[in-house]
Amino acid sequence: MQCPYCKSEDSEVVETRVSDDGTNIRRRRNCLSCGKRYTTYERIENITLIVKKKDGRREQFDREKLRQGLMKACEKTTVSLDAINNIVDEVERELISGESVEIEAKKIGQMVAQKLKKLDKVAYIRFSSVFKRFVDLEDFEKELKKLIK
Repeated sequence: MQCPYCKSEDSEVVETRVSDDGTNIRRRRNCLSCGKRYTTYERIENITLIVKKKDGRREQFDREKLRQGLMKACEKTTVSLDAINNIVDEVERELISGESVEIEAKKIGQMVAQKLKKLDKVAYIRFSSVFKRFVDLEDFEKELKKLIK
């Protein structure tokens, strides 16, 4: 690490603190050449996830878009906002830790549907009707029969 005052690369860390959310590390350093102190920050580089849509288009993963879709599916159910935010966090964490930064939209939909299925059946059916593009009543009926089994 280069001293911002004298440009020397000889320094020692005198204090280290982790941020409240655990995403940053703040380090107080002492330059061994000029004796001045300065602060550096260390953070994890954000990974850009790309969603491959059914029609072949690609777009950046958007947490807020996923959250809004879940909010719509969970309207008038007992699913809390915390539970919705937890699903978004879990899905994003799983995607980041996956093998690729490019993920098919279908896979994301399946992940969310599995989580909703355990949480609330009505929200699951609502989400699935959009995700799986139900066209008519028979599509709903098939999904309901699978759910009842």
